[in-house]
Amino acid sequence: MQNHSKHFFKDVSDISSMLNHDLINNFAKNLRKLRNDKGRLFFLGVGGSAANGSHAVNDFRKICNIESYCITDNVSELTARTNDEGWDTTFSNWLKISNLSKKDAIFVFSVGGGNISKKVSVNIVNAIKFADKKKCKIFGIIGNKNGYITKKSKNVIIVPCKNNKYKTPIVESFHALIWHCLVSHPQLQINKTKW
Repeated sequence: MQNHSKHFFKDVSDISSMLNHDLINNFAKNLRKLRNDKGRLFFLGVGGSAANGSHAVNDFRKICNIESYCITDNVSELTARTNDEGWDTTFSNWLKISNLSKKDAIFVFSVGGGNISKKVSVNIVNAIKFADKKKCKIFGIIGNKNGYITKKSKNVIIVPCKNNKYKTPIVESFHALIWHCLVSHPQLQINKTKW
């Protein structure tokens, strides 16, 4: 127990050194192109990842001037769709109504990245399928190299967490670290932060 914080932050340090920095820079380049092409960025995730998406929208809009939305921010629509249509299509149907096009991109925050056979994050899987059909860019930060998103996109950062005990908190923490790296990236940042 006394070594919990030591082990936790050692894992964070180790993972930071193993991240694919070329891929992060490529994200920045592709997101800059999205902005230049007047494309929109749609964040999606469930649980803590949904909250991360909401925060990321603020940063990408305010700091980078990218038109961004978080699918789970409208709790009325989310719960109505869940009630009337089922959880599995909540995100894909939201994207349909938003007229997702090839100019746009989705950005998935997830620990597992979706899994059809295990019936985990099926709404994310269906949103990825829809985005793929629309030929838009698909970005993701996940903690599982076998997540469904890796079958449909090369723009996926895998957080290489070796300790399953810490997987969810560490991957969700890296969502924030990586998106903050992106919004402060010279390719993307337009507006200064207050502090």
